Amino acid sequence: MADIKLLEIRDRNTFVPAMAICVSGADGYLMRRAGFGDRPMIYLVMLATEKCRYDPYNWDNPRTMGNAHKHIEEHWNELRDGDVIDVEFILSETTTKKTSESASVPS
Repeated sequence: MADIKLLEIRDRNTFVPAMAICVSGADGYLMRRAGFGDRPMIYLVMLATEKCRYDPYNWDNPRTMGNAHKHIEEHWNELRDGDVIDVEFILSETTTKKTSESASVPS
């Protein structure tokens, strides 16, 4: 069955609340009918804009969303719900990973 994680994608002056869904043809007839095979793929949804992709190389913003998407695919099993995906850190532009904005936002 599909596995879902809510993630915080961050980059220079960028905050993207996102939902990542790990899907494959093993999730049933409709997924196979839609063209998904045996290899799991990440369907990434930008929650604020409703833009979504399952191909990390097909984003309008390849720096932020493309790099974040590739990182999510490569590290899916290590990621936890609510994790921060810091593109500047992934690209080695900074040495310290950003922390979640949730720590500074009142609930």
